Amino acid sequence: MRLPVVLSVTALLAAACGTQQAGHPAGHPPAKSTPAAVVSLTGEGRFGAPAKGGPAIAYDDKLVPRGASARVTAESGAVLATSSVTVEGFLPGRTYGVHLHVNPCGADPEAAGPHYRHVHTHASADNEVWLDFTTDAEGAATATSRQDWAFPPDKAPRSLVIHAQRTKVTGAKAGTAGPRVACVTLGEG
Repeated sequence: MRLPVVLSVTALLAAACGTQQAGHPAGHPPAKSTPAAVVSLTGEGRFGAPAKGGPAIAYDDKLVPRGASARVTAESGAVLATSSVTVEGFLPGRTYGVHLHVNPCGADPEAAGPHYRHVHTHASADNEVWLDFTTDAEGAATATSRQDWAFPPDKAPRSLVIHAQRTKVTGAKAGTAGPRVACVTLGEG
């Protein structure tokens, strides 16, 4: 009597696993049977002047003091992405807006291009990667963001930009966070 029950449960589990794509979020392509590429990006360093280049650039040394540093990771698999930033040496008790951007950092703050967006044309925490943080009394902070979509290997984000203000979440200015004060270039990690 036990064997038919075990076989029935096994068949139901196999059927359920085979139809898992039905609940896939709207606007996202269903997972393919081949393994998805894993995207693993990192960037870190002490912030230096734009003229010196390097992986971490400070555009405003009043908001990103000398000696400040950041470590960034952005990883994804088939359908999920996790990004995080850890900073030290920033102004204490201050909030910064933080987003992934499409291009590497450059001497010009605009070199990083626009925010990295998944599929839609609008700015939102569901469609972009926002990592706003508020520093503690020592000027340190960590922020993490998780998305239910993946970074395509050929169109992954290439930088993390730190802005002077908290990200606006609603209205016509949603996604804006003031001037770009620092940037960290991301590379394959």
